Amino acid sequence: MQNKVFKLKSEFKPDGDQPKAISELLKGLKNGMKKQTLLGATGTGKTFTVANIIAEWNRPTLIIAHNKTLAAQLAQEFREFFPDAAVHYFVSYYDYYQPEAYMPASDTYIEKDAQINKEIDRLRHATTQSLLTRPDVIIVASVSCIYGLGSPDDYEKVNLKLEVGMKIERIELMKKLVIIHFERTNADIIPGGFRSIGQKVEIMPISETFIFQVEFEGGVISRIAKVDPVSSHIIKEENNIFLFPAKHFITNKDQLKKAAKNIKSELDIQLKKFEKEGKLLEAERIKRRTSYDLAMIKEVGYCNGIENYSRQMSGKKEGEAPETLLSYFKDDFLTIIDESHVTLPQIGGMYAGDASRKNTLVEFGFRLPSAKDNRPLKIAEFEERTGQVIYVSATPSEKEKSTSEQIVEQIIRPTGLIDPQIIVKPVSASTNDKNYPGQIQDFIIEAEKTIKKGFRVIATTLTKKMAEDLSIYLKEKGMKAEYLHSEIKTIERIQILTAFRKGDMDILVGVNLLREGLDLPELALIGILDADKAGFLRSETSLIQTIGRAARNVEGRVILYADIMNDALTNSIAETTRRRNIQIAYNKKNGITPKTIIKKIKDITEELENKHEKAVGAELDLDVELFKKAFIKDKSNKGKGERESIKNLLLSDQDRNKIIYQKIVNLKEKEMNKAVKELDFETAAILRDEIVALNNKLFPKDLN
Repeated sequence: MQNKVFKLKSEFKPDGDQPKAISELLKGLKNGMKKQTLLGATGTGKTFTVANIIAEWNRPTLIIAHNKTLAAQLAQEFREFFPDAAVHYFVSYYDYYQPEAYMPASDTYIEKDAQINKEIDRLRHATTQSLLTRPDVIIVASVSCIYGLGSPDDYEKVNLKLEVGMKIERIELMKKLVIIHFERTNADIIPGGFRSIGQKVEIMPISETFIFQVEFEGGVISRIAKVDPVSSHIIKEENNIFLFPAKHFITNKDQLKKAAKNIKSELDIQLKKFEKEGKLLEAERIKRRTSYDLAMIKEVGYCNGIENYSRQMSGKKEGEAPETLLSYFKDDFLTIIDESHVTLPQIGGMYAGDASRKNTLVEFGFRLPSAKDNRPLKIAEFEERTGQVIYVSATPSEKEKSTSEQIVEQIIRPTGLIDPQIIVKPVSASTNDKNYPGQIQDFIIEAEKTIKKGFRVIATTLTKKMAEDLSIYLKEKGMKAEYLHSEIKTIERIQILTAFRKGDMDILVGVNLLREGLDLPELALIGILDADKAGFLRSETSLIQTIGRAARNVEGRVILYADIMNDALTNSIAETTRRRNIQIAYNKKNGITPKTIIKKIKDITEELENKHEKAVGAELDLDVELFKKAFIKDKSNKGKGERESIKNLLLSDQDRNKIIYQKIVNLKEKEMNKAVKELDFETAAILRDEIVALNNKLFPKDLN
């Protein structure tokens, strides 16, 4: 019997349909079922059901969500359920990403352009390191988990172990750190960086925000201390530490030489092919680019777009699947695909889109054919690598229904809540009823009634432009409104939803981002504008999912604004009514009075933020909450809808802020003067640079 490593902590016990669903799904897992479906109505506690299954099944678990916001929310919930386990958040680390592309029709070549979020990159490394070192791991990931990540064997093989008493020169240690992609700095250390100060080397692991201070004496490590990077307080003395590489893609010198040789051979074959076909321009283009890349790889071990040579770097065969996050799991693990009716099509569609773009680049001489193997997994490859799977959805598609060995239904909510009341109203102002003002004005009237009761409201629109315009219009009416759509950055989307739950805003306006998996118990009214417009956003599945957002509040209502009753509307109303009847009958039979879900409001961005403000607050005995505030740049009145959180700058109370930060600067100056007296000029220079950086950061010339 495997030791119990997942300890579920919750004040609640399974109720309603949950015990039956947990029992049946566990039985399916024990019987070796490869695929099952949990058909759970919104608000029935599917996440709690999954948590109980994880605790009982006792295996590492991968949970895949279809967007970063939902993944963040799930990560919060599972961290609360399993506080002692390693629960990680693994999503794409790009804040902005423009892939390399070529458009033959206009002869336009677009260079790859990307902006990496270093905090998310740090969390990705924390994910892989936990998978390689712990059995109690739950990973909540987006579909980025099917993209190439580098070999887990190579990543694990080159980790650096340091221990007190170990014979190693300071210079030798720094060389080893560079080999595993750590970067040297003379300023503040960031994850994956190190600096040398006298007979000490300070290292910040790529997955952490603390520093390891390694001291040397006579070519031997005399002391290792875990240190707070701001206050310099020693957190803990260590006897030994392990440092994983600062990058997931690791290639040693021998592999690099072999890869360069294979790239040259492939180039020769491709040049002959182009020359035979009379494609002289393409031949010249690929020759020039590849020759330059080979020269860069030879000189510095790296070139822009090196991921396009991943097949040669890894030694894989043509067409072989890349290593991904799935490669870091052991053989026996559980996969949960949340909101599977959306997530599965995403997983299945990633390869085709990537292949089309790469084929064009190869055909016109921008890349070698092997670049096509730098790709996401195909759906068949994904399914081969996932083991036992549970699909979770309120509206599973035919794919899940046809491939699942059993479908377990979970409709009853432990709280007794029933699906929301549905009201259908016209879109346009009525000629028959002169008192009906049309969907926008009617929505405002209904929203005001709901807000007065202390609840929140959502409006769903068909376009981003309409979402922005409606939010501006609502603000002009004196209402606290904000919009949410795909152009808003990951971290800020989470912050907006948290502010919405807290009541900092009353109305959220969005497109389709507000459908699946957003857990908003404070929400009591949803207005679905233009509900009769046929299309993806107003399909039966989309409508049922949107309606379900209001099912976590006892006063939940949904208003469908429609002039025509089409099949999608008719079917979604019928399914909601079916579920309501089952739920009402259950409540009546068991004497249950429905209660609104009460859920803690927690923001995952608190865990993603740099620990600087917390450390300084502790050092100066300050109110840490003051450091969490930030200015928001809001240009929504221009219709652009740009919101940007500016962290670690002045607080709203500027006078008090200046006093607080002056204390920080004074502390740094004292440390600098002490270092000068001790003739430690390297430390003094670092502290001087930190003081300059603090002044530049904390007293900017322009915040607007």
